[in-house]
Amino acid sequence: MLISLERKMRIMMSKVSTQGPTRRKFLAAGTTAAAVFSIVPSYVVGASKTEKPPSEKLNIAGIGIGGMGKGNLRNCRGENIVALCDVDSKYAGNVFKAYPKAAQYTDYRVMLEKQKDIDAVVIATPDHTHAVITMAAIQAGQHIYCQKPLTHTVHEARMITQAARKSKVQTQMGNQGHSSGAIRMVREWVQSGSIGDVKEVHAWTDRPDKGPWYANFAARDLAKDHPPAPDHLNWDLWLGPAKERKFHPAYHPFKWRSWLDFGTGALGDMGCHILDPACWALDLMNPTSITAEVKHHKPELAGDAHPIASTVTYEFPQRGKLCPMKLVWHDGVYTVPRPKMLEEGRKLPASGSIIYGEKETSMHGSHGAGGARIIPEERMKSFVSPAETIPRVKDGHVGDWLRACKDGNPASSNFADYGGQLTEMVLLGVAAQRTPGVKLNWNADKFEFDNKNANEFLHTPYRKGWSLG
Repeated sequence: MLISLERKMRIMMSKVSTQGPTRRKFLAAGTTAAAVFSIVPSYVVGASKTEKPPSEKLNIAGIGIGGMGKGNLRNCRGENIVALCDVDSKYAGNVFKAYPKAAQYTDYRVMLEKQKDIDAVVIATPDHTHAVITMAAIQAGQHIYCQKPLTHTVHEARMITQAARKSKVQTQMGNQGHSSGAIRMVREWVQSGSIGDVKEVHAWTDRPDKGPWYANFAARDLAKDHPPAPDHLNWDLWLGPAKERKFHPAYHPFKWRSWLDFGTGALGDMGCHILDPACWALDLMNPTSITAEVKHHKPELAGDAHPIASTVTYEFPQRGKLCPMKLVWHDGVYTVPRPKMLEEGRKLPASGSIIYGEKETSMHGSHGAGGARIIPEERMKSFVSPAETIPRVKDGHVGDWLRACKDGNPASSNFADYGGQLTEMVLLGVAAQRTPGVKLNWNADKFEFDNKNANEFLHTPYRKGWSLG
């Protein structure tokens, strides 16, 4: 009986695609009516209640595994880690050792072409290579978890969003706070009207002044000397689509975020965390205008590095029942104005946001509205939270994506519905930093500013041999 049932399941799998019975295509078919049993039940293969049978596990590949990718893979430990890819064998050495059964690669293109058993990929490379890898994985029909920001440029964000909408793959951007209970609570506060109409939001971070990611922000000096790239690093692959330049330890490892060609600065890095609660609660996706003020360590670095401090003001129109409003971002030495209602002696979080409602004012920290409260605390004590209307995520951000890969119901920050749009909004501010002091009117439908110079910063041309497919 069991053998017969298992054979029937195999026949079903073989019919999912005319191209062959791959596990990846079968798992992805969980969204179709034909795939009633998208995963072979545990009792068929005699698995215990505590151990997943092989057919219930995803075959996952990690691309960029030395930094955040290491932690993301740990959160996939219940699945099969079948392939690992990194351009720096030393930086990623401990991760390669941790998964001895996984095939090892330097070039993700070789991996995707050669290894056909991959169901899903985890991408945690520097920002400038996110889009090309993500698009390749979408075209390969693989589920994708990609670190924030989803892309390096506004153009890439729009292209990846559109590609994800056309595909059947399950996706998740690595803004892990979007799976928190706190961010759902803040959205409920706003959407229920409990804090009243919101006309202004201020958000901030202490970066790039603080944090190891910016310890040499723009190297504080131009990288004039160029030692040879170490043998354990494939510098050409690390550059990827970025324009040709010689290796320097000011770029790799770890401290690439400050450079225009590789990172997205403090706003691009932290915006997808800190702006996430307000953007989700208030439907802040398509601003009508953006104005930036910036400060550079050295004027000559303005064309090579992100600013060491900025304020970016986004203006949004009426959005259904939500009134027009502005969102102001502050980083570096441009500190957020202290709210008048905040108790004397009470400190602001190092990174966070203040949502000014007509009835109440809320304040929270980074990564999913951590520590969200009504201020002052006396108002919090008397505040009656509305009923929970948004389902909570049970298994964390990566777990939410793994679930989506198996049951076909999209994850919370999937590219098509949210993650791509959030990235586009954040990176519009990064683009505006390149034209400081100028109010830029944005037309989302036409995909253009009303300023020719600013439009040049919506995308960076790829070097020869690289494309979005």
